[in-house]
Amino acid sequence: MCGIVAYLGHREAKPILLEGLKRLEYRGYDSAGIATVNGKLEVCRTVGRVSVLEDTLRKLPGFHGSIGLAHTRWATHGEVSERNAHPHRDDKRGIALIHNGTIENYAALKQYLREKGHVFTSETDTEVLAMLISELYDGDLEAAVQNALREVRGAYAIAVLCEKEQGVLVVARKGSPLIVGVGDREFVVASDASAIVAHTTQVFELDDYQVAKLSRDAKGETTFRTSTLDNVPVTPKIRQLEFELEQIELGSHETFMMKEICEQPRCLRMTLQGRVSEREGRIVLGGIAEHARELIRARQFVLTGQGTAYHAAMLGEYFLEDLAKVSAKTEYASELRYRNPVVVDNTVVIAVSQSGETADTLAALRELKERGALTLGVVNVVGSSISRETDAGVYLRVGPEIGVASTKAFTGQVMVLAMVSLYIARRRFMSMDTAGEMLGELSRVPELMERILEQSNHIRKVCEKYVDRENWLFLGRGYNYPVALEGALKLKEISYIHAEGMPAAEMKHGPIALINDGMPAVFVANKGPQYDKVMLNIEQVRSRGGRVIAVATEGDQEIKSYADDVFYVPPISDPLSPLLTVVPLQLLACHAAVLRGHDVDKPRNLAKSVTVE
Repeated sequence: MCGIVAYLGHREAKPILLEGLKRLEYRGYDSAGIATVNGKLEVCRTVGRVSVLEDTLRKLPGFHGSIGLAHTRWATHGEVSERNAHPHRDDKRGIALIHNGTIENYAALKQYLREKGHVFTSETDTEVLAMLISELYDGDLEAAVQNALREVRGAYAIAVLCEKEQGVLVVARKGSPLIVGVGDREFVVASDASAIVAHTTQVFELDDYQVAKLSRDAKGETTFRTSTLDNVPVTPKIRQLEFELEQIELGSHETFMMKEICEQPRCLRMTLQGRVSEREGRIVLGGIAEHARELIRARQFVLTGQGTAYHAAMLGEYFLEDLAKVSAKTEYASELRYRNPVVVDNTVVIAVSQSGETADTLAALRELKERGALTLGVVNVVGSSISRETDAGVYLRVGPEIGVASTKAFTGQVMVLAMVSLYIARRRFMSMDTAGEMLGELSRVPELMERILEQSNHIRKVCEKYVDRENWLFLGRGYNYPVALEGALKLKEISYIHAEGMPAAEMKHGPIALINDGMPAVFVANKGPQYDKVMLNIEQVRSRGGRVIAVATEGDQEIKSYADDVFYVPPISDPLSPLLTVVPLQLLACHAAVLRGHDVDKPRNLAKSVTVE
């Protein structure tokens, strides 16, 4: 959840580290810090955004040198303060460390180190790890890191440097992402490729329990060595990054969230490209082709995720049951991992995650894989942990998502899950003509989305009328119940308005007591099998003084008699309607946050990739 960036090479480290931190700030922005070595170790830490650290460094001498590390924090242990910010250090041996993750046995290690004479100045688990490495250091930083990590329980991605070994940077990971960029006589290490792509496109990922020693000799030549915690050499696979720098720049947009909402038509065309043939009623998904027979014979699908990915997984459940006629259920990964789930023969688990690193989802996936389930991943980030640990999977191909509140990744997940369901349905019972019709509609989704995006100014004007209200309801039925959940989540994530999503009929069973004069209720009321039922629910809200905002199908004039304001979406078959109905709700949330003066891309208390429990 925090941002890690480190550098070893032939250039000044400080500007590269600061640039990297700015690109990673969406991963955490409580505090930031930097450490460099040029003869001596220098560390600077500040509370707040990366800009505060940058301003502080302008006033300080030093911080030169071609090796360093930096960090932007999302607090897990200890309050937001300078003493809890990273890097953490041990001055006795000149060691500095940055860390993403949680050390579960830090309390016992802390007591052991106190008995050894170490004095702690922070409340963090990370400082314990820095002190432990220092305690075990005998002139070989790599060995000290390996030895220390063998004593650690928990998750970590770390970068460590030492004043006594100024040409060495040691990095390691277990459960938290870490990527090593290999450039021309330099290395750039980061928790996300967005901090690397400006410098090199050649990278490798560390697997769990692996350590990399990055070295520079007196002539400036660089080498790297990777090993296990037991010092067994391993050979990483270097790959090419699949996105360009321009994809993580704002361009003409004011926020990354708005940019990514507007990118959805183009991104979903990439998701579809080469995978759909509507003429033949055929879907080509190379990532799962080897397991087609197992998927067709599956007795049960279990879909799991957290947050927005969970809502996409719910739609995957609906697709599988409705289109492929196979039993499916959706589980919160954080609950599934600690239950004792029954895994019947021929069970398939689908793990849904934007980053592919979500800690709870990864743990749930491992638990069900251990029990014999076939595992599939639906993720966006190539080379992520879920993509490496599943038996097969499908990438979203929507490009890097920088905004903390997920938008294009959600629609990418929904589209991929629809394709997987149709892939199975076509092989089980669905005719070529029916499949071709569905694929034709799926292919038109990007074009239809573009029509919805043209309503952005109208949605903003509607939002202005309600943005001061602190309680909202989002209501939908059938396929659009998960859309209601997602709309409510988006609004509360970035505008801090209390919003509750639920099935429209459930409103009568308690939440109707909340409705008072002027309370906004957003109904997903597109034409579908339950349209008339939704109209009844709208009447129930109106009769109690609520204000109705409806997402309706183009051409529906009747809805204007029921709703105070209407956002229209083009007609499409009911199963695919969530790909369209969610877009006005994304725009609504983004405009609400801007109107309330909030930082859309960096909402309080949230980080992009949740790699801790």
